[in-house]
Amino acid sequence: MIRYAVVGAGWISQEAFLPGAAQSGNSTVAALVTGDLEKGAKLAAFHGIAQVVAYAGYDALLASDAIDAVYIALPNSMHADYAIRAARAGKHIMVEKPLATSIAEAEAMIAAAREAGVYLMTAYRLHNEPGTLAVLDHVAKGHIGTPLIYQSIFSFQMAAGNHRLQASHWGGPLQDVGVYCINAARHIFGEEPIEASASLTQPKDDTRFSEVEATIAATLRFPSGGLAQFVGSFGAGAVDNYRVVGSQGDLELDPGFKFEVAMKLRLRRDGVTTETTFPQIDHFGAQVTYFSDCIAQGTPPEADGAEGLADMHILLAIEAAAKTGQPQPITLPPRPRHPTPDMARLIPITTHRLLL
Repeated sequence: MIRYAVVGAGWISQEAFLPGAAQSGNSTVAALVTGDLEKGAKLAAFHGIAQVVAYAGYDALLASDAIDAVYIALPNSMHADYAIRAARAGKHIMVEKPLATSIAEAEAMIAAAREAGVYLMTAYRLHNEPGTLAVLDHVAKGHIGTPLIYQSIFSFQMAAGNHRLQASHWGGPLQDVGVYCINAARHIFGEEPIEASASLTQPKDDTRFSEVEATIAATLRFPSGGLAQFVGSFGAGAVDNYRVVGSQGDLELDPGFKFEVAMKLRLRRDGVTTETTFPQIDHFGAQVTYFSDCIAQGTPPEADGAEGLADMHILLAIEAAAKTGQPQPITLPPRPRHPTPDMARLIPITTHRLLL
């Protein structure tokens, strides 16, 4: 069993990671690091977690032999600090996306993990989900010909007061949901974009968006000629899907990103439409199972720090394009790996969760 400390006891840890880890079969949560010890004690009792640690006790926990890895589910502005401290203590790291809030921070995280000989994984749970992997497999096998056009919408209504609405944490729909659209496009085209353009809306009559945009729309241009367009929003109805149009067919995944529902794929070619509903799995259980497999086998994870860094370069280019109104160039090295079908982990869903 790979023993994890969950750093941050907010909604995503309560709703998704803690229940998922219990389903994995190769991972266990041995400690919970939180700023609310009363809430932490309730979660620990419910999930059978041995230790609850305040943030002030994080370094002591890292120095102990109680854990092997950390899962960091803190606001974006805190990712780098907590990841680097874990790396220096010799602990493996899974960190929520976006990886950090600046290129310098992300590069420091990658360097710290490399120097310590530990794995740093960006938490792209969809890389272990069968519907997403089926899309990439269809494209790789040429089932829609050459991919040419990618279109995506990921939107919902964000509740007021959420830290994702704060500029100090590098919040906003681009970082929170747009990153999913970007990551999918990169792997569908199998290459890195070379240019970004974007525009946004920030309504003055909605106090939720005093610091961040409500909606952002972006276009990415790829060297092969492919175009990816997506809209991310914190101020629209709940939609999450994407469509890929190739030279000989098209496919659509709808839902395409959320973890609470089963993915549904429609593939159309030569006038024939095929629809597939994939098993509803526990995305977070699949993700932690995969990472623990990597740790146990000494195999670097596919969604490593460089994967998160690549998306950060693109996020920042889109931000600059929206701010200036001018297309922004992007220069990235090719990815040596892409998600493959063998990375799927079919972890069953659970109803055992406590939301506080």
